[in-house]
Amino acid sequence: MSDELAASEPAGFAVDSRSVKAGEVFVALQGERTDGHKYVRQVFENGALAAVVAHRRLENLSSYGDYQNRLLFVESPAFSLELLASRILARWGGGIVGITASAGKTTIKDLVGAVLERSGRVIKSLGNFNTTVGLPLTITRMISGGSKPEDFDLAVLEMGMSSFGEISRLVDIAPPDIGVVGNVGLAHIEFFGSEDAIARAKSELVQGIKAGGIAILNADDGRVIAMRKIRPDTRVITFGFAEGSDVTASEVRQAADLGGTDFVLRAGKEQALVTIQLAGMHNVQNALAAAAVGIGVGQKVEEIAQALSQAPPPKMRGVVVRLSNGVTVLDDTYNSNPVALIEAARALVSAKGFKRRIVVAGEMLELGEKSTELHRDCGQAIAKAGVEIVIGVQGEAKQLASSATEAGAQGFFFETPEEAAERVAELVKAGDAVLIKGSRGVRTEKVVENLKSRFGRDE
Repeated sequence: MSDELAASEPAGFAVDSRSVKAGEVFVALQGERTDGHKYVRQVFENGALAAVVAHRRLENLSSYGDYQNRLLFVESPAFSLELLASRILARWGGGIVGITASAGKTTIKDLVGAVLERSGRVIKSLGNFNTTVGLPLTITRMISGGSKPEDFDLAVLEMGMSSFGEISRLVDIAPPDIGVVGNVGLAHIEFFGSEDAIARAKSELVQGIKAGGIAILNADDGRVIAMRKIRPDTRVITFGFAEGSDVTASEVRQAADLGGTDFVLRAGKEQALVTIQLAGMHNVQNALAAAAVGIGVGQKVEEIAQALSQAPPPKMRGVVVRLSNGVTVLDDTYNSNPVALIEAARALVSAKGFKRRIVVAGEMLELGEKSTELHRDCGQAIAKAGVEIVIGVQGEAKQLASSATEAGAQGFFFETPEEAAERVAELVKAGDAVLIKGSRGVRTEKVVENLKSRFGRDE
């Protein structure tokens, strides 16, 4: 490595060769489909500052010419990225909040970030960067792009998982002072087989909380509240609607136009009115989780309420889009699972200011052998909730649409989001409310894009 490179400050760190920008460090990872080492020359030609590589995976090293001076050789680029993140945090010494949930963890993370900004300077996971790659990439932002660790007081980090031990690895990298477990549901059940197994995997977050730290647990979820016994050396703050919850809500009212939800936030003897820019009881739960974190760091209920009321809705997670043709779209296309889909549909139905309710539901992935059953259950639940039209998109969503039809709704199925988008555009009328949701791989956001392109937004 040259002296010039050693003295350089990276603009950022990246693992996707297609998105590397000038001045960034590229970490060449070996994935299931491809190997980042194949693209090292390409990223240098696109302006990369350096590349972290495994020597044995680069062929014909001499052909790299002057780029050789910008190669950083390690045994394992993936492990090196994790180690770098761990050392950044260890030397930094600020407060860390770790968040996991089967549904809603990104929304919880964003709301926690909004609350904690009242207490200090916050760095938080971008999007859903919650894996052993994504979490370290978030942390490297503390030493790149002109930032320094001392620019931040608090880190709010999503911790996802698709196997046992994954959250344990994440808490090894970023040991949390506060750990939030939002819920245990069916997301990723393909990899675990049962909700009890998912709960065991999520409990790794509680196990990894620093001694004397705080566990924030959902009192409405039996599998979550049972985790309070795991670490007697931590303080437990519960949230939810169950009797005795430390942080709770009352007088919940959803706006008739899906524009938000009002509730009275209560913690101890304090209370304050909150208006979140999100629809549905599930998002009130997410807000309560964030409020519990605020209580944990010593904030007053009134300032927590102000922070929650001012927090913008996360992109593609319950964003209301009003079209010029009088149709209201609830864009919840970032991801989906059975619990989240049913809760979002119920939120749609509880908004009384619409003539018809339409749900566009993309296939829910990673449900394993229970996929058909769970899709059928969702279709039935959505129809029984009062949704008039249900449109399934891709694969098993055909079962969802069929089940919804059997339960009294008008069901349609399309194999692609493009086909669904055309049909939705033909169906919608002024006064309709349309929920659009689906797993990331289904790309149901194309339905939203089509509607906005055809009809324009009502500004």
